[in-house]
Amino acid sequence: MSHNPHDLPAQSGQLDLFRALPGDLAPRDAQDLMAHPFFSLAKSRRVVPIDFRSGEVTVRVEGTLEHGIATIWDADILIWAASQLVEARDAGIPTSRLMRATPYQILRFIGRGTSLRDYQRLKAALDRLQSTSVATSLRAPTGRRLHRFSWINEWKELAAADGRPLGIELILPDWFYRGVLDQALVLTIDPAYFRLTGGIERWLYRLVRKHGGRQEDGWQFDFRHLYRKSGSSARYSDFALDLRALVTRQSLPGYRLGIVRLSPSVELLSFRAVP
Repeated sequence: MSHNPHDLPAQSGQLDLFRALPGDLAPRDAQDLMAHPFFSLAKSRRVVPIDFRSGEVTVRVEGTLEHGIATIWDADILIWAASQLVEARDAGIPTSRLMRATPYQILRFIGRGTSLRDYQRLKAALDRLQSTSVATSLRAPTGRRLHRFSWINEWKELAAADGRPLGIELILPDWFYRGVLDQALVLTIDPAYFRLTGGIERWLYRLVRKHGGRQEDGWQFDFRHLYRKSGSSARYSDFALDLRALVTRQSLPGYRLGIVRLSPSVELLSFRAVP
């Protein structure tokens, strides 16, 4: 595979263009992204890599000094992309890793404003997604081979001859694209997710949605296990404090959270789906 920078236009030339579908689509999230620490949970720039290992699964995420690691808010763009792809596939419309949309379409879908400032933030998010590099063994046939990619291979702003903005084009990595179109690997999420403001809160919702499913009596996770799974750069004590605050607030749409204390040092987070 050639990595000559002049090859990029050829790549987009070989891909058919997928134009974003209009209308209100159900938000869909990729399960792999919900279950593993792929994103920074901090609002401030994170440059310390995320290094997660559990059994056969390896996840390593690195960002640049300039942009930092893509955040869980940036991942909203990937939820938008997944939602578009699944909707199109279910309607029998051909999909592609090369997608075109207006910033307005993306911003509206992910529950953001549509001012110039929101547009600039969207561009910063696309830059972080593009400059974050991921290496993971997830979905590798042997579990040992790493797949390396960026969340977005490349993106560009489109403009008319007179300079009027015409939208955005982006190319998704094959690893993400295949995961989304494999039916078993996507879950519908509550649109209220986009209104969750805290990084740990958003991360926990996705994890709970991935595991909570239809389990009658719910599910329990050890606090320390959650801490490891989150990839959080916060201290454990601060992370635990955040979890307790979330239980007090009960802000996760569709789920009821609780705490089970097994001993002074062992706490479990319980959650069950609200009917």
